[in-house]
Amino acid sequence: MQRAMRLLECVAEHEYGSPAKQLAREARLALPTAYHLLRTLVHEGYLRREKGLFFLGEAAERLSSSGAEQKRRSTVADALAHVRDTVGAPVYYATYRDGEIEVMCVSDTPGIPAVEEWADFRETGHAHAIGQCLLSQLDEDARRDHLDRYPVQPVTPYTVRDGHSLLKRLERMPRMTPVTERQEYALGTVCAAIPITVGTTAVTMAISLPLQQADRLLPAADRLQTEVGRLLGLLAISISI
Repeated sequence: MQRAMRLLECVAEHEYGSPAKQLAREARLALPTAYHLLRTLVHEGYLRREKGLFFLGEAAERLSSSGAEQKRRSTVADALAHVRDTVGAPVYYATYRDGEIEVMCVSDTPGIPAVEEWADFRETGHAHAIGQCLLSQLDEDARRDHLDRYPVQPVTPYTVRDGHSLLKRLERMPRMTPVTERQEYALGTVCAAIPITVGTTAVTMAISLPLQQADRLLPAADRLQTEVGRLLGLLAISISI
């Protein structure tokens, strides 16, 4: 296994291909051993052979793509952890894609836990800051389409009462300003979400705090907005994940 991995690493270093003898020399393998391993790797799809030269095959490229995707996800998670520690609140990163609210990452700690998703975030976008922020970035037709599929319904006693009231609220929201809600999704919790537009995709980063810390919400949202400005490039890359 280790010898095969060394061969793959050697092939990866040669964009325009390499012959077996050179690969055997670079991997410090006997030529018969290298030939045997190269034939096996070609058969398994990890390498391909053209005119006596070896190149990475589709199977190896899929592994490389998967590794790059994992690295991007890890980078986003690390960035959110930094924001979480800077703001002192759980951080949520979400997008609106293909007609659905998608929470892509949540960063919290035992000391500052995230809100428990006790009601499906996708179906209750009208009730939480993440959903309201994403819906505020859509045009009227897209908002109505979403509410047709996920009608407004009470989640707590503080939830907006009907779709008409929600649409009016969304219309009044100044574009690209923080969206806040108090106990609309979870009793004892206040939330704020920052709207972010990456290309044509609606994106948001949000925080939540216990109700007794409600006086921290707006200052924390301002700090979050500053941090978001520093992360726009990374967020744009993450949308492709």
